[in-house]
Amino acid sequence: MAGITRFGMSIDSSLIKKFDTLIDRKGYPNRSKAIQDLIRDKLIEEEWEAGDQETVGTITIVYNHHTRELDHALNDLQHQSFHQIVSALHIHLDAHNCLEVLVVKGKSKEIKKIADSLIGTRGVKHGKLTMTTSGKDLA
Repeated sequence: MAGITRFGMSIDSSLIKKFDTLIDRKGYPNRSKAIQDLIRDKLIEEEWEAGDQETVGTITIVYNHHTRELDHALNDLQHQSFHQIVSALHIHLDAHNCLEVLVVKGKSKEIKKIADSLIGTRGVKHGKLTMTTSGKDLA
């Protein structure tokens, strides 16, 4: 088992019961795998919070397409960021509302700025930025 480090830890019994319930619900095969994923998640979060790391992610927005000039504003913002927007998916949710999912790639501070601009546009009902990295430095 080269490259594997074993370690022990102390944890409150009620906390471990809750954790075991969570990992069962999520389908993890064991605690080790669940803890590895938690550690990776935190390390990746630290990477993109630094602002200068290459980042990938999605910007998801929901909006009423009848809002005056909204389609035009969103389109303009996306064209201004064409280097970072890799792909876009547009779905008609009903007669009035649309969902857009943009796949983005670039420096995390640039991606955050794009997301803030899109989500903050008048008429956008809800938006969320989900960011990650390639994880190339993680085992």
